[in-house]
Amino acid sequence: MNNTSAKSATLAELAALFGGRVVGDNSVVVTRLMPTNHAGPGDITFVVSTKYLSMLDGSSASAVIVHPDFGYDGKIPRIETENPYLAFAKVQSYLAVRKLECKGVSDAASIAGSAQLAEGVTVSAGCVIGENVKVGKGCYLHPGVVLYDNVEVGEECQLHAGVVVREACNIGDRVILHPNVVIGADGFGFAPDGEKYFKIPQIGIVVIEDDVEIGACSCVDRAAMGQTLIKKGTKIDNLVQIAHNVQIGENTIMVAQTGIAGSAVIGKHCTFGGQSGSVGHIKVGDNVTVVARGTTTADTEANQYVAGFPMMPHKEWLKANVGFAKLPEMRKEISRLSKKIAELEGRLEES
Repeated sequence: MNNTSAKSATLAELAALFGGRVVGDNSVVVTRLMPTNHAGPGDITFVVSTKYLSMLDGSSASAVIVHPDFGYDGKIPRIETENPYLAFAKVQSYLAVRKLECKGVSDAASIAGSAQLAEGVTVSAGCVIGENVKVGKGCYLHPGVVLYDNVEVGEECQLHAGVVVREACNIGDRVILHPNVVIGADGFGFAPDGEKYFKIPQIGIVVIEDDVEIGACSCVDRAAMGQTLIKKGTKIDNLVQIAHNVQIGENTIMVAQTGIAGSAVIGKHCTFGGQSGSVGHIKVGDNVTVVARGTTTADTEANQYVAGFPMMPHKEWLKANVGFAKLPEMRKEISRLSKKIAELEGRLEES
C-alpha cells in the first residue's frame, strides 16, 4: 500500500468505517486527516486525550474524531467513538492509502522457469526468483527482492526493496516486509572444537503466518532443524533480531532493536519494548509486557508487566531505580551512622 492523492468522504461515510456516531452535520465533506494544530477547512482531526481538547477552540478543522466521554460540545462537527486512535487509523487508510496497481513483470527481473507467479503479481526490476518459487496473487515485489529456491509467498503480500527470503521459507497472506528484511539466514550455531568452532548446519526453515509486518533491516533466522515461527498478526519493528527456532505468538509486538535468542517461545499478545529481549530456551506466557531495555531471563508467567535486568515486576523495578539514584546520599549516611555506632560502642567499652 502507498500514499496517493487523497479521496473525499462525508462524515457519515467515515463514521460507518468504525461504527462512530456523528454529532452535527453528517454531510460535511473532508479530504484528509491532519493533526489538530495543522488542520484547516476540509480536514478532519482527532483527539485522543482530554488535555488536547483546548486546541480545538482555535482550530479551523471541518470535523473532529473524539471520545464521547471527553465532553466536547464545541462548534466543530464531530464523530464520537470509544477508540479515537483506531478510528484515526481507519480514516487515514480510507482517505489517503490505496492498493498498489499491478505493473506486471519487469524485463529486468530474473525469474526461473519453474517459478509460479499467480495473477496480478508485480515483479520489479532487479528481482531474482529462484527455482520452484510460488508467489500468490496480488503480491508486489519492489526492486531488488530475492527469493531463493522453493520459497512460497502467499497472496496480497508486499515485499519492499532489498528483501531476501532464503530457500524453502514460507510467507503467509497479506505479509509486509519492509526494505532489507532478511528471512531465513542461517541461525547462529557453532560447536566448540578446541580453540575453533565447527558450524552447525541450519537445515530448518522460517514460517511467517498471515498479516505479519516486519520492519526494515530486521532478521528472522532459519531453524537449525524444524522451523522458526512467527504467528499471525505479529508486528515487528525495525532492526529486530529473531534467532533460530524461536516461536512468536499471535498479535505480539516487537519494538526496535529487540533481540530474541534461540529456541525461546513467546506467547500471544506480548509486547517487547525497544532494546528489550529474551534469553534462549525459555517460555514467556501470553499478555506479557517487557519494558524497554528489559530482558526475560527465565520462564515468565502470563499477564505480567516486567522490567529491568535481571527481570523483576515493573513496580519493584521503579522502586529500585529510585533507590539507585539515592545511592550516593545513602552511602554518606551509612558512613556517618557507622562512625556514630563505633563511637557509641567505644563509650560502652570505657564504661
